[in-house]
Amino acid sequence: MSTNTHHDCDVAIVGLGPVGLFSAIVLGTKGYRVVGLDRWATPYARPRAVTFDHEIARLLNSIGINADDDECIDYYDAIYRWQNANGDVLTEVDWMNQADDGWRNRYWFSQPALEERLRQIIASLPNVTLLQGHQVGEIQQDADGVTLTHRETEVNGTSCTVKEGGVTGTVRAAALIGSDGANSKVRADLGLTMQDLEFYYDWLVVDVLPNEDKEYDPPHYQVCDPVRPTTVVPGGPGPTPTSPRRRRWEFMALPGETAAELEADERVWELLAPFDVTPDNAVLERAVVWRFQAKYLDQWNVGRIALAGDAAHLMPPFAGEGMCAGLRDAANLCWHLDLILQGHAGWDSLDGYSSERLTNVRWYIDFAVDLGRTICVADPAEAAERDSRMIAEHLVQREIGPVHPHLATLGPGAWIADDAHAGRPAIAGRVAHHGRFGRFDDVVGTGWMLLSDVRQAAPLPPEQQARFEGIGGRIVSVGAPGSGADVIDVEGAYGRWMKQQGVNHLLVRPDFCVAATADTADTLATSMDTLFDAMGVRSLAGAA
Repeated sequence: MSTNTHHDCDVAIVGLGPVGLFSAIVLGTKGYRVVGLDRWATPYARPRAVTFDHEIARLLNSIGINADDDECIDYYDAIYRWQNANGDVLTEVDWMNQADDGWRNRYWFSQPALEERLRQIIASLPNVTLLQGHQVGEIQQDADGVTLTHRETEVNGTSCTVKEGGVTGTVRAAALIGSDGANSKVRADLGLTMQDLEFYYDWLVVDVLPNEDKEYDPPHYQVCDPVRPTTVVPGGPGPTPTSPRRRRWEFMALPGETAAELEADERVWELLAPFDVTPDNAVLERAVVWRFQAKYLDQWNVGRIALAGDAAHLMPPFAGEGMCAGLRDAANLCWHLDLILQGHAGWDSLDGYSSERLTNVRWYIDFAVDLGRTICVADPAEAAERDSRMIAEHLVQREIGPVHPHLATLGPGAWIADDAHAGRPAIAGRVAHHGRFGRFDDVVGTGWMLLSDVRQAAPLPPEQQARFEGIGGRIVSVGAPGSGADVIDVEGAYGRWMKQQGVNHLLVRPDFCVAATADTADTLATSMDTLFDAMGVRSLAGAA
């Protein structure tokens, strides 16, 4: 006989991969009651995503995971090289330096290990409940909330099915996040269909655990060989701090090759042999053929239900931005939900989440597709023309990368569209504050943050300041040592940036995107009114 359960919460999350787990932490840390559900009883133990960028490092740091000093994350201060079949350098991408936020451009990890770190954080949050091994059934939305049913599951080989006589239950939530992957049930129940860019390539993805560390120079490189395009990258740290680092190879499937043929152990070792990787010096963790594709939703939210991660978009992995995009979704969605659940904005504020993230994700999808079209050339004549063109461009321009990454802006929403600095990641520096020194986020905090040059007068009029502080905003002055500022710009990062950009005020959102900059208090006040309207933030009188 089955057991019936019921949970009331502020936010229900369907799908407990990195996006769902990160969302649960952000909302749970703010004190919201969160219930997360996943149909698999145990987390998937094989490698999947292996890399993230500086923006994601900053987001992870905000929940207590320092990418520069965490045993489940790795980095290499080295370039990412593209080369042809002869070893000629086609282009080089800067994966060795730091971005303006102080984090490295590229990090490497094993997804099961990172998910375990996220679950450890969730275990410290008593207001977050994870129902692992529960398949969601019916989802109903009304004017006051969302109700879903769920049933306990069991694993039968490689499939997951409903357990006869298992636990059943319901969850009642004010909002629902669908982060349940490419085959999202939440998306299907909402009747939403992805736009398909009809970009399809099958690649064999191979994850290897070496018996000993081997030097690769550079540690990450792309072989643009028309015979078989190949990617060679790190796979994150090994199972223990003293284990050799994991490695990943990706081989493009050729016409006529089937997944079964490529995934066979004998064939995998044949493909690895030219790299001196054999059964004698390495363990094969996973070999699977993935279909690289590009799809996205035009609409990411319906009422109180919003989609995030692969449930809302799919991109080929050539830019290493798939999971990154999902975590950007989560950071954006969570601050929108926070505003709504506090009563500062209505549910139509989620439209801003959808429009902001769609444009940003489309940029990264197009970026990844462009890289893929360059890499996946199988015609020798076309490859020779590509090589000649890219080598010439590289020698003349000495640019790092065929496309400058991270030029994406947000779509229409809570940022000033005609501000050249808004809609993009914000600068971050090392500062001193109340006797502590370190990264701004660590010693000052995160959330809505207005940074103003200490030499400026009070940046906001009283009513605007009250509205800003009402949504959790903080106003701090920034200046050099001895200036009397709230935040001491010890290394001068903020001072240099403001001088270069000709601004005195920097408004940063909880997802670390710039909402606005301003040179004068009057300009800032005008921008604040525009932002309040864009977010649907009610006036003090309306809130009362």
